[in-house]
Amino acid sequence: MTRSRFGLALILALAATVGARADEPGEWFDKHEGELIDLYRHLHSHPELSYKEVATAARFAEELKKAGAEVTTGVGKLGVVGVLKNGQGPTILVRSDLDALPVTEATGLPFASKATAPDDAGHPVGVMHACGHDIHMTNLVATARWLSENRSKWAGTVLLIGQPAEEKIGGARLMLADGLYTRFPKPDFALALHVSHDLEVGKVAYTSGPAMAGSTSVNVVVKGRGGHGAKPDSTVDPIVLASLLVLDLQTIVSREVNPLHPAVVTVGSIHGGTKHNIIPNDVRLQLTLRAFRPEVGDQLVEGIRRRAKGLAEAHRAPAAEVTIGESTPPTINTPGLVAKVVPMLAKELGTSNVEEVEPTMGAEDFGLFGQGGVPTFMFRLGTIPADRIAAAKTKGEPLPSLHSALYRPDASPSLRAGLRSMTAAVVGLLPPASEKAGR
Repeated sequence: MTRSRFGLALILALAATVGARADEPGEWFDKHEGELIDLYRHLHSHPELSYKEVATAARFAEELKKAGAEVTTGVGKLGVVGVLKNGQGPTILVRSDLDALPVTEATGLPFASKATAPDDAGHPVGVMHACGHDIHMTNLVATARWLSENRSKWAGTVLLIGQPAEEKIGGARLMLADGLYTRFPKPDFALALHVSHDLEVGKVAYTSGPAMAGSTSVNVVVKGRGGHGAKPDSTVDPIVLASLLVLDLQTIVSREVNPLHPAVVTVGSIHGGTKHNIIPNDVRLQLTLRAFRPEVGDQLVEGIRRRAKGLAEAHRAPAAEVTIGESTPPTINTPGLVAKVVPMLAKELGTSNVEEVEPTMGAEDFGLFGQGGVPTFMFRLGTIPADRIAAAKTKGEPLPSLHSALYRPDASPSLRAGLRSMTAAVVGLLPPASEKAGR
């Protein structure tokens, strides 16, 4: 080879190296950080409640179209499906949720949500992305853009899912019922990430097997016979009965469920009465039940029915009404898929930044995407700076949890780590594009 040809080959090799480095997810994020943060702040300041994510779904669909995906809207009413095709290969589903919570934000951020909306009862409430779905959406948009711009690194199909109503654990079921796995390619794997309120930014965490509990909502109407508060002997007081029931429900877990099988019974809402001196006709309770085993969930429901019936009979009250609301099964991370993906995360972020953690009693409907035997894996994304975690430990104070009005992720490094980890998982599960397909 002549000196001139050698010099040209060296220049081309260096140029190829520089081009490859520029395509790495972390460096790609650094170049696009400003526009992604703008998107995150827009989503954060314009939250919408479950089943009402009209503007959110439209913006999410618009961003996926810009990323080069074939987009279908209205899947399961407000669900969004983007399809990135790049030759022959497996299909991977990557999901983000769209909805926010009825929480009035108290972070004091300049882009804090000031949105309000009517709740299910028609009362105005503050609305906030207090569970990080704004991070999830922005991360999925970034992932879509990076994959679209780096098709030489993968082959196959990626389904980009914007799922409504995760907070009411109904959106995944609606999308699947509307033909998600028949109208679109059925995935070989399903992936998602979820923010963590107490994990250091730059880290991810995982659980193999059961990762999040199944959840069931229960409504109880404790009935009585109303009357004057000064004449309780002529009434059957449902407030007293409801108070007894709340205490008695705690013995289901402590005295009936096998101590080796985790379970939770929480009364999250209790409403009854209108005035100091009026005994009402009824009191309404709203409960959430959590368990990893379906049979334990059934045991909790049976225990509630039995106690409500027994208290009514013991106090000569009308029979209580117990109705079952929305429910979702446990989220189970398929061990085989976890074993494949975790080394990919460790290679991208460093072994010290990938942690195995215990399951949580929190619930998710992501597990429903495992329908038909699809392997699923949801990992957790750190969002809190190390100094904030250290300060909380020094003060002996807990960090604001998810669903808190004070939850405040450090968006930029969280999104950077989220992009790096999710693209590492997707690319790691897909074969590289052939030279022909990459042209």
